[in-house]
Amino acid sequence: MSHIASTLTKVYPWVKPPIIVGAPMRVMSGAAMAVAISHAGGLGFIGPSPKTSEMATDLEEASSSITTLRGSAGAFQALRADGPLPVGVGFQLWNDDLETAVALIGKFKPCAAWLYAPRNGQSDLDEWSRRVRGASPQTRIWIQIGTVREARELLRGAERPDAVVIQGAEAGGHGRATDGMGLMSLFPEVADVLAASRLPLFAAGGIADGRGAAAALCLGAAGVALGTRFLAAREARISPGYQREVVRASDAAVSTTKTMLYNHLRGTTDWPPEYSPRAIINRSYVEYQQGRPFEELQKDFEAALKEGDQGWGPEGRLPAYAGASIGLVHEVKDAASIVHELQADVKKRISMVAV
Repeated sequence: MSHIASTLTKVYPWVKPPIIVGAPMRVMSGAAMAVAISHAGGLGFIGPSPKTSEMATDLEEASSSITTLRGSAGAFQALRADGPLPVGVGFQLWNDDLETAVALIGKFKPCAAWLYAPRNGQSDLDEWSRRVRGASPQTRIWIQIGTVREARELLRGAERPDAVVIQGAEAGGHGRATDGMGLMSLFPEVADVLAASRLPLFAAGGIADGRGAAAALCLGAAGVALGTRFLAAREARISPGYQREVVRASDAAVSTTKTMLYNHLRGTTDWPPEYSPRAIINRSYVEYQQGRPFEELQKDFEAALKEGDQGWGPEGRLPAYAGASIGLVHEVKDAASIVHELQADVKKRISMVAV
């Protein structure tokens, strides 16, 4: 185990290496999945809610579940009742309300706050970091970046994070729209920029199995963060039609694309321009590329909303945001099994390349 990984297991004593992190996917990473991932020896994050205040429900549920689990044998048994909540929370800074977020963190004291997508760059990250630490000194600051420029800005910032998530262009969430790079080349260059800081670096984007996770560790990552693989977890807060599409799709090079179309069909138009999500291509996108007017596409989209799970699929209209790793996701499993299988597979892969 590396020195950094060893330090992290002291900060998060329930975590077992190799460190598997459940990314804070908006809405879909709820309390049940975050707790399940942490209880299995990983680190689960609750994702942003449509309104910041709505995260209170997830934090209440997580707190209650963890209180129950502390009373039984397992990963949480030895944790202090007054210690930080062994799950993290994620915020999209451009959309989340700082005052509400700080109040929730002060009340529930999650172990980490994952900050992402500031509208005003490093100054927003600095302000959020300072306010979160003021509300809960035990809450560690994680910041997600996707470019070398952002890494350099972090070093010039007033508030140093506790961990950095480096997200490659393969990710399914809202990543860099035009200046993103694949993780294999992005991670080492960012790691070189941040080397003197000795910050723990986590790899994200396109990782869905032990092979990808082992490769990230060989690049120097302290751990890996997965989103798309956990879309196919039983605890994910996801529509069955969406989940089936994640399992069905493959060949991401031709079956996914980065586009704001689905956001706009849903009425979400105010993301900062430097971000764009990856989604599985369906009828809406195909017809958009063919030149069909947006107004007509939106009418069909709204009709598909009434179809429920039938609204997803290649001939469907509803968005299935997912990363380039979809061809490696073949079945739905409980989150704990995903964590355990990943950890075992990473250890096997690393031992195979030991020299």
